[in-house]
Amino acid sequence: MADSASAPHILAANRVSKSFGEVPVLFSIDFDVREGEVHALIGENGAGKSTLIKILSGIEQPTSGTIVLDGEPIRLPSNGESESLGIVVIHQELNLAEHLTVAESIFLGREWTRYGFLRRSDMQAEAQRILDSLHVAIDPNARINTLSVADKQMVEIAKAISREARVLIMDEPTAVLTSAETDTFFEQVRRLKAKGVAIVFISHKLDEVMALSDRITVLRDGQLIATVETGDLTPDAIAEMMVGRELSNLYPPKHEPDVDAPVILDVEGLTAPGVRGVSFALRRGEILGFAGLIGSGRTAVMEAIVGLTEKTGGTVRLRGEPVAFSAIGQAIDAGLVYMTKDRKGKGLLLNVGLQQNLTLLTLKRHITNGFLNEASEVEAMERATRRFDIRARDASVRVGQLSGGNQQKLMLGKAMESEPEIVIIDEPTRGIDVGTKQQIYHIIAALAKEGKSIIVVSSEMQEVIGLSHRVVVMREGRRMGTLEGAEIKEGEIMRYAAGLKGESDDDRASA
Repeated sequence: MADSASAPHILAANRVSKSFGEVPVLFSIDFDVREGEVHALIGENGAGKSTLIKILSGIEQPTSGTIVLDGEPIRLPSNGESESLGIVVIHQELNLAEHLTVAESIFLGREWTRYGFLRRSDMQAEAQRILDSLHVAIDPNARINTLSVADKQMVEIAKAISREARVLIMDEPTAVLTSAETDTFFEQVRRLKAKGVAIVFISHKLDEVMALSDRITVLRDGQLIATVETGDLTPDAIAEMMVGRELSNLYPPKHEPDVDAPVILDVEGLTAPGVRGVSFALRRGEILGFAGLIGSGRTAVMEAIVGLTEKTGGTVRLRGEPVAFSAIGQAIDAGLVYMTKDRKGKGLLLNVGLQQNLTLLTLKRHITNGFLNEASEVEAMERATRRFDIRARDASVRVGQLSGGNQQKLMLGKAMESEPEIVIIDEPTRGIDVGTKQQIYHIIAALAKEGKSIIVVSSEMQEVIGLSHRVVVMREGRRMGTLEGAEIKEGEIMRYAAGLKGESDDDRASA
């Protein structure tokens, strides 16, 4: 096959613009993807990426401009029918029926039949052939709900191959994958590329963009900033194009907390599902990072502390007094708030407006004489909008229509409405663009400077290093060590996380 740089364009957008009502969101965008290339489409949340891929897949029609397929202008069919033309989208939220088998999922909606009966054995055999071509060991008869997230992602790719995808659009495909799973996923993408599939790759992870793509297109505020060969760019240059400013101050300067500040949260020998005798202390005004590989028990510790899961052993002291929360509301009333990493599934109500979400935890503060005080809620929304730079047309917009960054800032506003002393933030910037990451990092630092005590749980090593005054490293449900000062380095964290160094609380207890 010819080099992708000289390969023909399969799909292109020529001077495409899009408005919703009187609100323009895309301005004369040129974009194309070639046979056998990975073309990365990047930009901050709200830059126009989602709108452009909806137009490229026929879900939306452009207000002006032209879509070109194989050199010919075309009006793409809607409602997924563009798959018949070989244009397939793997969405950020996996689109699989959990109760079906792998084979049933791959052929869902276009089942093979003979004389009105399903050709199950033929579909299973074909599913096995496709899975074998991807070099993945997945049983076509396995139920989707028994698979790991990584295997579900591979089933999505298998679906695309079964539809003879010529153009494969991937929206944040690695957002919930581990490092090892991401490497496996990349192998499959490179195999598809070698077969001539044109791939549009959307990701906020610039290291992945640099490793996988041939070209990069940057959008900002609905406008095309540049399309550049990946080899001609650095991650810093890409980030600056995305946000339109230098990002040398991505992480705020660390103010050193008072070493004599009181311990506000003291956890000793905590045991719970997935947690084995964990101990740590959190001081007032401190940012305490929790690092570790996926499955190390970081989230399990936090859920046990705030009462989302049952604590089976150990002691939690808040301001020196033992506490045992059995519900999240009790923790909030005590001045401790937890921001889940699953903002869409557990953190926000996507089908209602911003204001209802913001005050959900603190409704009793907005009740006057037994009635909800709407003026009080409006005032709270205005305050949160200013403080956290939440960007939306108005407070009635459904939260599901917001960008990931604005959803996360709304979650911060919702958490801070309860005026907590302790804020636990699990994966503070998952699926968020680099510009909004910078904002959230500075917000977290400002809260600590105000005297709030912060726990940051993150899978991003640089995030933990850039924000934290001390770092607790977890492995297999146990605390392996606590690092501070010059010890907080990537290599040192990995040694503890991999079990190459450190002695866990569990080991010390049994000594």
